[in-house]
Amino acid sequence: MHTLTDDDLRREPQHLLDDALLREPAIVTVAGEPVMMTVPLGKGIEVPGVRPELAAMLFDREQISLGTAARMAGLSISEMIDELGRRGIAVIRLEPGDLERELAAFGD
Repeated sequence: MHTLTDDDLRREPQHLLDDALLREPAIVTVAGEPVMMTVPLGKGIEVPGVRPELAAMLFDREQISLGTAARMAGLSISEMIDELGRRGIAVIRLEPGDLERELAAFGD
């Protein structure tokens, strides 16, 4: 695993991609404290279930889209929807009042 400081990252951001291509995780630190870890996808994470788990977690936290989650997990969008369903993670998320507005629009 390679460690970069925030200054290293600013000067040579290519190091993160180079590490990923070599299937090596990397940690970025600020003032000696780790703030970010990169983990190569593809053959870098082959433990069964890790990629879908990571994708589902990030989708559930609303940090990535459904399409990005599917690509990260190595699944089709329909397979990702099924995976999220098995985990009890809602794919469609309505804000308060959204359902009422949608239903009202059908009544017009």
